[in-house]
Amino acid sequence: MKSLLIFLALALTNLAFADRPNILLVLDDDLGYGDLGCYGAKDVLTPNLDRFATEGLRFTSCYAAHPNCSPSRTAIMTGRTPTRVGVRDWIPEDSPVHMRRSEITITKLLHDAGYTTCHAGKWHMNGEFNKPTQPQPNDHGFDHWFATHNNAYPNHHNPDNFVRNGTAVGKLEGYAAHLVVDEAMRWLDGRDKSKPFFAYICIHEPHEPISSDAKYTALYHSADPSFNGHHGNISQMDDAFGRLMKKLDDSGLRENTLVLFTSDNGPAITAQHPHGSAGPLRDKKGSTFEGGIRIPGILRWPGQTKPGTVSDEPISGVDFLPTMCAIAGVQAPQDRVLDGTSWLPVLEGKKLDRKTPLYWHFNRATNDQKVAMRVGDWKILASLDKAPPSRSNDITEQTEREFKEAQLKDFMLFHLGKDIGEKNDLAATEPEKLAELKTLLQAKYTEVQRESPTWPAWTFTGAEGKKIQWPDYVKQKKAAPKKP
Repeated sequence: MKSLLIFLALALTNLAFADRPNILLVLDDDLGYGDLGCYGAKDVLTPNLDRFATEGLRFTSCYAAHPNCSPSRTAIMTGRTPTRVGVRDWIPEDSPVHMRRSEITITKLLHDAGYTTCHAGKWHMNGEFNKPTQPQPNDHGFDHWFATHNNAYPNHHNPDNFVRNGTAVGKLEGYAAHLVVDEAMRWLDGRDKSKPFFAYICIHEPHEPISSDAKYTALYHSADPSFNGHHGNISQMDDAFGRLMKKLDDSGLRENTLVLFTSDNGPAITAQHPHGSAGPLRDKKGSTFEGGIRIPGILRWPGQTKPGTVSDEPISGVDFLPTMCAIAGVQAPQDRVLDGTSWLPVLEGKKLDRKTPLYWHFNRATNDQKVAMRVGDWKILASLDKAPPSRSNDITEQTEREFKEAQLKDFMLFHLGKDIGEKNDLAATEPEKLAELKTLLQAKYTEVQRESPTWPAWTFTGAEGKKIQWPDYVKQKKAAPKKP
């Protein structure tokens, strides 16, 4: 009798698993809204992602939950506005900032519900990476992990800073995108195939420090080698993504796998590689204007998404956890505020009944407006009366205190449906709408500001910058005498 009960329990479990899709999230790094052919780019070659867009649903109002990497990733994992949970900016090495053990991640929820889980690529949700003093990927629900803290060092070529399940692997041969995807493919082959899987694949390209295989830079013919390097880096990422999609097909996994491709923030248009594109959007990574937060987002889920379709319904990184909970039949956390909403109704052509408006909060944003909210087609932004230096990574008692004391001021208002480039500030001409949204924004700002934890004082060491090996064309540019 006992054996029969065990058999029936296992059979019911396997039946339940059969109704749950595999979930594959591919998160790119610093890829702008205008950096893919399927989003209008004319000068970059991304055939695999362009084809992928024809196979599923392309979102034109897909948002990162923050204009910077660590907070954006934390929001995906927790379903919570990252400033609320204390991850307010990118996390340097050895920083006390981290995604705390008290946070409940989508990985932990899926793992506890029977999914087998894998992370490959950039982690960047703690300062003390691969140390017992802070939680690591396995502490947040990953069975298998192959990761770097932040960037691949000394660059994308032959990196030496990957860690596999807590053990440093040393110098690797190849380019980061393909190394990450190859690890994911090996894991797919060796995983427990009696369970559905959740794989979180975080590709480094085109984040600095860039290094691109010659076969990808050769696709471009600019006289500026930094252009060829940057765009070649995107093509390098695209090729690795295509390899991963082929693996799903070859393994018979396409039909029961939900694949979401997106980015962590807008383009990093840097001094070394000033070539990323936000398309028609204003500004870039680090900004609360659309160019810093609106990103590519493409979903393929056979039987649920129609090939070649487009949705302009706004979705965000904070929506990932509640959506995946709904898909997997898992209850989302009930003991804390979640800022996201399941976007499953979008697949039925419906609008979302969003209880909590989309919200961004970055005291060190590169633009003056540090806080923003979108409600329908309207977007309100505000400055702060106490904002820290945008380029500082130190944590001081003063900056932590002022974070808690800062108040909103100098509001801006845009209608994104008519003004995607945020050129026409309507704050003076739409006083009623401004007053309505100010009330919503003030309430959300106060709530997030109060809940965000206070971190101990810490001095930025600049450890990452000392590890970088730049391409020769960047070295030559840096060494060139400055013009008077």
